[in-house]
Amino acid sequence: MEHLIRVQNDYDRQVLAWLRGRIGDAALQSAVHRLAGPRKPYLSTLCRSLGIRPPSRRQFAAETARIHRAVGDSYLARIREILAKAPAQEAQRQ
Repeated sequence: MEHLIRVQNDYDRQVLAWLRGRIGDAALQSAVHRLAGPRKPYLSTLCRSLGIRPPSRRQFAAETARIHRAVGDSYLARIREILAKAPAQEAQRQ
């Protein structure tokens, strides 16, 4: 999709992924073609033409942090399971 829209930074990539999930590729391509000109449209221009306000950088950061915490928590739970089994296995060996 980046070949149709001007994406300049990571925030733009996040907004583009969010927008693709929200309205779908077909609707996004249709909107891009309506804005067609000599240059690729900016993502902000595309959002304004669709009447959609994307999440802020802070909202994306909060969501990313939430996902990272969830992943970290699942790894810690797995490590705790392994460590809980270790004393039982050591006792069986003796």
